[in-house]
Amino acid sequence: MSPDPFDPERTAVIVVDMQNGFCHPDGSLHAPGSEAAIDDVSALLDDAREAGTQVVFTRDVHPPEQFEDAHYYDEFERWGEHVLDGSWEAEIVEDLAVEPSDHVVEKHTYDAFYETELDGWLSARGIDDLLVCGTLANVCVLHTAGSAGLRDYRPVLVEDAIGAIDPDHREYALDHAAWLFGEVTRREEITFE
Repeated sequence: MSPDPFDPERTAVIVVDMQNGFCHPDGSLHAPGSEAAIDDVSALLDDAREAGTQVVFTRDVHPPEQFEDAHYYDEFERWGEHVLDGSWEAEIVEDLAVEPSDHVVEKHTYDAFYETELDGWLSARGIDDLLVCGTLANVCVLHTAGSAGLRDYRPVLVEDAIGAIDPDHREYALDHAAWLFGEVTRREEITFE
């Protein structure tokens, strides 16, 4: 079932971590599924910008020393060093150029709301509905969308604009989101009015 049209003034597209480190073949954590999502993310951005909808990019960025004193949470131990602050890997992929009107949120964990300005930035603009796309489906996309739902935003995951390491991971994340805290739709079902 297609969702009702989105109000462009009360909606934002959240583009999660479409960075060189994850989406480019030379990235240390490249996933072909993330690279494959670029065209659909780009098409979604074109539609949203044409409607006047706000676009927010998240960038996963890690200072080299971030996990030196970690008690338990250590992404470098799990994934190796990645998207280091100031590196080429941390940049948004070239095919998804950030426009001057877009907002960029730097995050240091899987959740784009954790210790960032994202919640305040969205609420100050009266944004209620979030079209969530990007990568990885079962990591940063899932945690960001879940966190949005807990904050009373309406997270709508755009399934064909979401990348993953493994297709099963993507299906799990989408099923889990639809069951627990959000909605799932396809890009061509999204309209703005």
